[in-house]
Amino acid sequence: MTKAAYILHQPRTRQTSVVFSSPHSGCDYPASFLEQSTLDEHSIRSSEDAFVDQLIGSVTDYGAPLLSAVAPRAYLDLNRSAEELDPALIEGVRKLSHNPRVASGLGVIPRVVAGGRAIYSGKITQDEADRRISRHWYPYHERLRQLLTESHALFDEAILVDVHSMPHEAIEGIGRVGAPRPDVVIGDRFGASAGAGIVEQVEQALRGAGLRVARNAPFAGAYIVQTYGRPARNQHALQIEIDRSLYMDEREIRPNENFEEVRALLSGVMAEIAAIGQERLPLAAE
Repeated sequence: MTKAAYILHQPRTRQTSVVFSSPHSGCDYPASFLEQSTLDEHSIRSSEDAFVDQLIGSVTDYGAPLLSAVAPRAYLDLNRSAEELDPALIEGVRKLSHNPRVASGLGVIPRVVAGGRAIYSGKITQDEADRRISRHWYPYHERLRQLLTESHALFDEAILVDVHSMPHEAIEGIGRVGAPRPDVVIGDRFGASAGAGIVEQVEQALRGAGLRVARNAPFAGAYIVQTYGRPARNQHALQIEIDRSLYMDEREIRPNENFEEVRALLSGVMAEIAAIGQERLPLAAE
């Protein structure tokens, strides 16, 4: 029996043009993949956005859908182009042009996890890579496009909020020495993927909850916001990166004592973000 390529959490009624996605929270590690890997079952999870889908699961209460990954990021990265194939990992793939993400081992089929630790001892076949992309990447992105098309049909606009988590160490070097580090980083491709007014409202929602917010550094958004953000077509996309240390023990990969508090706080934030997609066209879904 073929497993689902994604989990779609739908609201009872679509009440907002906002669509939420969590492409890196997948944690269904195939046994055959774990057998291939040189890493243990704990280490291989270090690239996973663990528990992000749980943190923002309340969005359906506010009339917004949430699309979540099933496959883990170490197995297949949904925030990469299907064409970002790594010749150092996949047999028969030729290097066509320099791609920094692929060169660092972070293509659509990753070669490494966090910290640059190799997942495999050798290469995988082109057929194996194609199977993963066919079974997981294409269905996820097809459903994501459908959700955005539905928002356009109902509200004449679509707003995609792509939610991720970031290792605490990734933000330790931001800003002045001794200055507070951001809790959240918003990525809008430096203004290219979403309208300024929408990004400002999202930032206000986060700051209003007491969170420190930065924009585009060190994460400006990758394939998903770059691909789906088309402000000129009234389709906006932005990425939200949440500091993992706020809600989880990063070493043990488990919720910490603040998890429920952070989830409740983010529920309020997500309600405000969902409302952004209601306020400009209040009659559209009637």
